[in-house]
Amino acid sequence: MTHRPRDDADPADGLTVGAVAALAGVTVRALHHWDSIGLVQPSERTDAGYRRYTAADLARIRRVLVYRELGVPLTDIAELLDAPSAEAMASLRRQRAQLRERVAQLHRMGDALDRVIEARTSGILLSDEEQVALFGPHWQPSWPGQARDRWGDTTQWAQYAERAAGRTAAQWQQIADNVAALDAELAAAHRAGVVPGSDRANALAERHRASIGAYFDCTHAMHVCLGRTFATDPGFAAHYDRMATGLSAWLRDVIDANARANGIDPASARWA
Repeated sequence: MTHRPRDDADPADGLTVGAVAALAGVTVRALHHWDSIGLVQPSERTDAGYRRYTAADLARIRRVLVYRELGVPLTDIAELLDAPSAEAMASLRRQRAQLRERVAQLHRMGDALDRVIEARTSGILLSDEEQVALFGPHWQPSWPGQARDRWGDTTQWAQYAERAAGRTAAQWQQIADNVAALDAELAAAHRAGVVPGSDRANALAERHRASIGAYFDCTHAMHVCLGRTFATDPGFAAHYDRMATGLSAWLRDVIDANARANGIDPASARWA
């Protein structure tokens, strides 16, 4: 003998949960949940204990669906349906305010994503004139694009773009000022004959590595790779050597010595 599910029993004297689910376009599971939390409870039971929904119950379910479609949480829907009119209106206004704030938040998120996309494309969200004003007359606005062409598929470029996307001109100015101050200290240390591997040189190397963290996370091995670039790339070498003759090679040696002190062999260091 086959037994039918308890909630799909004889519908003659009302609507079973299965029939209500079909009429309302919801699942039986949802109706069971609404019953358990007191949102919509069937008003009647048959002598055999089967759930039986009345026309009033079905009307309440349809009201629930209206508010659920609007994104109102189930717990708040129960209050809306059962509260006096004035309280229900106040609740609706709160829901509307929350929804509008959510819409505004989504717009802000969309704008932020637009900036990340633009930063990953252009490298920096500043005009050519702003870049030169911030980073000095020797700065070439084409450099960010060249960096993208060279490193655009790397994690470090993604980090750079993500950090650049949220920066204001004032924040870029602070970064530029910090870099200029550190460069001046590096040049002064080189002219003073500070020896690579000394405590002062290692401290300067760590500050230099930390300054790169404004753009992307820089390990000691990556710092070594950058040090090689500073000493051999014409643009970077010219930048440092303008401040003090031989500064680019000295900085490379300072970075290498600091890497050794942190367990990295510069000769085998790789970008990682």
